[in-house]
Amino acid sequence: MTSTAALTAFECSKSVRVSIIGAGNVGSTLGQRLVEKNLADVVLLDIAPGRPKGLALDLMEARGVERHDRIIIGTDNYADTQHSDLIVVTAGIARKPGMSRDDLLKTNANIVVKVVQQAIAYSPDAVVLVVTNPLDVMTYLAWQASGLPPQRVLGMAGVLDAARFATFIALELKVSIMDVTAMVLGGHGDLMVPLPRYSTVSGIPITELMDEATIQRLVKRTRNGGAEIVSLMQAGSAYFAPASSACLMVESIVYDRDRIVPAAAYLQGQYDLNDIFIGVPTCLGRTGVSQILELELLSHESEALQASAATVRQSIEAAQVLLD
Repeated sequence: MTSTAALTAFECSKSVRVSIIGAGNVGSTLGQRLVEKNLADVVLLDIAPGRPKGLALDLMEARGVERHDRIIIGTDNYADTQHSDLIVVTAGIARKPGMSRDDLLKTNANIVVKVVQQAIAYSPDAVVLVVTNPLDVMTYLAWQASGLPPQRVLGMAGVLDAARFATFIALELKVSIMDVTAMVLGGHGDLMVPLPRYSTVSGIPITELMDEATIQRLVKRTRNGGAEIVSLMQAGSAYFAPASSACLMVESIVYDRDRIVPAAAYLQGQYDLNDIFIGVPTCLGRTGVSQILELELLSHESEALQASAATVRQSIEAAQVLLD
């Protein structure tokens, strides 16, 4: 028999609308994930009017095989996004080989500010999830542009970074990914802070399962996870794993599940950081970030997080100058 809690979650999810701003590879894949998991109706918005409309029609036609009744709309008109429960921002240019996430700063800063202002005008009660890189900076700018309480604005990347770390751990130990849980803090960049002490296999810290040299090799690969894919693809960047990561976060919000996941959240004294969005463990529910968890960090872990935050803060200041 269906529980009352499950029924309530299902009934809530039936009327949920998620607007994805940017119908590139990440946005369109996320749209597919959401409708095929029966999580929400989806609006795909892009400046190129034919692309989102074509993608939406393609996804609608797939309903006959996937057997769901979700509605997918493709548009270039923000009015079609009105009354959205969530706004997911994937708009922006992607990295090319040799580019860092920060190389994207000026172009994507202008894009994110404009799209958030337009989207939130039609959905003032929405939660905003940012996927565009450089992630932590774009999340801060999205918050400023939206005028929303900071709890209703968050960035995706911590889930992705942790997923990459968990994947590399599972491959190294030749164990099921189902038994691996990883934790990564900090900015979504080269100074992110994977935490081996808080990364486990069936509850066993990986520090008890592999030597330090192996751990540091996996940490390095995690930090370079996006760049590794860019270098292999040459003409694109990762989108399957980013879309899956965003989908997990949307699902926790839609079902009010209070999942504990690393995400770029606004800090007000936590981890001795203020007025910054950066990756930390968060509790995600229907209103966004309901709680930030403070882990006890060793001195070198805390120093690494502070160094990562300093880089994010520098990029935020640079972006604000570029936008002035």
